[in-house]
Amino acid sequence: FCQALMTELFRHLGPDTDVPAGDIGVGGREVAFMSGMMKKLSNNTACVFTGKGLSFGGSLIRPEATGYGLVYFTDAMLKRHGLGFEGRKVSVSGAGNVAQYTIEKAMELGAKVITASDSGGTVVDEAGFTPEKLAHLAEIKNKRYGRIEDYA
Repeated sequence: FCQALMTELFRHLGPDTDVPAGDIGVGGREVAFMSGMMKKLSNNTACVFTGKGLSFGGSLIRPEATGYGLVYFTDAMLKRHGLGFEGRKVSVSGAGNVAQYTIEKAMELGAKVITASDSGGTVVDEAGFTPEKLAHLAEIKNKRYGRIEDYA
């Protein structure tokens, strides 16, 4: 599928046009398939995809970047008002890559993260996520490709 998609799409992509990225159900493997096909079709080795693995020229902390960035931005806005994450309850919408790294970084900054969700529902844990609970969630979502209801 990835190669067939690129056969039709590659003419419309480029560093000054559109830079595709992975999303729900499209991870590093699929991005690598698409970027490889684009290189083959365009005869250009400059790849214009984000989310590539390191062996394809990707960024070292790409998986963490969006979730961490969200927390760092929010922390900066809180600090502007004399506030911070320490001791605050935080609700996170989602349970995928961005949400998992958002939860991780928010906990590191002292927040108590109490929710995670997917299209099937929401988990509310008033005690807050811990590194162990987050690892359990990550295993369900990333290894078993399960649903949030499997966490409960």
